[in-house]
Amino acid sequence: MSSKYIPKIVGEKIYLSPMFLDDLEQYTRWMNDFEVTRYLGQASRCISLESEKKYLENLVSDGYNFAVVLKEEERLIGNASIFDIQHLHQRAEIGLFIGEAKDRSKGYGQEIVRLLADYGFRYLNLNNIMLKVFSGNSAAINTYRKCGFREIGRRTRCYLVENKWHDEIFMEILRDNTPAYYGDVQRGDI
Repeated sequence: MSSKYIPKIVGEKIYLSPMFLDDLEQYTRWMNDFEVTRYLGQASRCISLESEKKYLENLVSDGYNFAVVLKEEERLIGNASIFDIQHLHQRAEIGLFIGEAKDRSKGYGQEIVRLLADYGFRYLNLNNIMLKVFSGNSAAINTYRKCGFREIGRRTRCYLVENKWHDEIFMEILRDNTPAYYGDVQRGDI
């Protein structure tokens, strides 16, 4: 089966590919879905095709922003990024989402986090990778902990959604504290 996606960082069930502008409608649907945006801090926004196009153009052209593709079906299931990279200090942040409910709770998030962290440590020469997550997103918090991230702080009651306050939790992983399962990332044929 031929695919427009290009395997850059290959895992067991998914791979990370450069992003493509022609996925604009899919991303716009996801960015207007409360289940996706609730814990991205975007739930109150109404995203038009035009505004998403501008945002997507920036992601496609600059940085380490990836389409998450399910290998078996060659199907886009989400997005992942390494951003705010500071090479002098060897640190960066990561973020991700899985767009469709049917693709959640299948271990893909854990695989994405491990692929991003391994790529950051091995190819971007990072020492410290951080992420932010809202306290109501217990599935994501558990995933990050399973991947070796630890909580380093929180901003209390700073995000109000659906009439509930959530803390913003800061988590990190250091290269020296990386679990043994990191390091099995393969470079795609690009």
